[in-house]
Amino acid sequence: MKISYTIKILQLKETFSIAYGNYETREALLIELSHLNCKGYGECVAIDYYQIDLKSFISRLKEIQPLLERQSVVHPEEFFRFLSGLDLHPFLISALDCAYWDLFGKLENKSFAELNSIPLENLAQSSITISVGSADEQIKKIEKSKWNKFKVKCKGLNKPDISRLLQLNRDLALDSNASFTDEDCVCLQENIEVQKFSYLEQPRPVDQYKILKKEGFANWMADEDCQNIDSLEELIPYYKSVNIKLMKCGGLTPALGMIAKAKELKYKIMIGCMTESTVGISAACLLAGLTDFADLDGANLISNDYASGNFVENGKIILSGKPGLGIVLK
Repeated sequence: MKISYTIKILQLKETFSIAYGNYETREALLIELSHLNCKGYGECVAIDYYQIDLKSFISRLKEIQPLLERQSVVHPEEFFRFLSGLDLHPFLISALDCAYWDLFGKLENKSFAELNSIPLENLAQSSITISVGSADEQIKKIEKSKWNKFKVKCKGLNKPDISRLLQLNRDLALDSNASFTDEDCVCLQENIEVQKFSYLEQPRPVDQYKILKKEGFANWMADEDCQNIDSLEELIPYYKSVNIKLMKCGGLTPALGMIAKAKELKYKIMIGCMTESTVGISAACLLAGLTDFADLDGANLISNDYASGNFVENGKIILSGKPGLGIVLK
């Protein structure tokens, strides 16, 4: 097995504004694993609030490249156990794990869904993100869009803006990216109108969630608070829903286990994404048959997508049915 890797610059179609800052581009690390004329692809992106440094990832890949290339082709679960022993960042493990699933499926001539018996009917429909902005700007974008579900970003709680959004009678979620105060959270979870939001995501900074009440009106959804399967038990009293992202948890292999555990614990589950190309989105789309929500608009937000595969069109997730993750570079 051979590995190659390169950094790509993802150009956003418009300034992406969230509580953490404003972004025009994202850096992505593309990984290619190849064997017997088949190529598998995985990706991770540099997210500043996760303190991701892709150059350090490349340095680490150079160190472990001989180990990786000596690996024989085994089942992806066994390959993931090998990766878990290398002391790698979850974002980097995710890119390697997804690339390996793509390669393995192509070698076996079977799709990831087929290999894991994932249902392909009634896929969750994806939301599209509405950046932080004035209520007028956000409402205009929602009303012009052909999508049916929207995740509205906000920075702090502006009650008049929330009231205007709730009057739209559209399928909306709210994502504060940890910008709500304790007082904001109490106000929201005690307001019956908040039930109109499909979920309210990551209201407080990491580990500051104990003001939240699961039995309140708000469907609180954990994002940064829910990093991996070990997070789930502790969050039970506070969150009704969890956002599972491949890069956070370390790829498709741990995501499958995390979804199963979250279902056991009666969480509502979303498969989410960062700003990614179709390489990353193709992998996440294949889990939508197992989740209640999807937020997989990452590739729709960029202007220079460099791959094809599974994709989202106006919220509808469209699977290619091709072997592996179905990824082809353009």
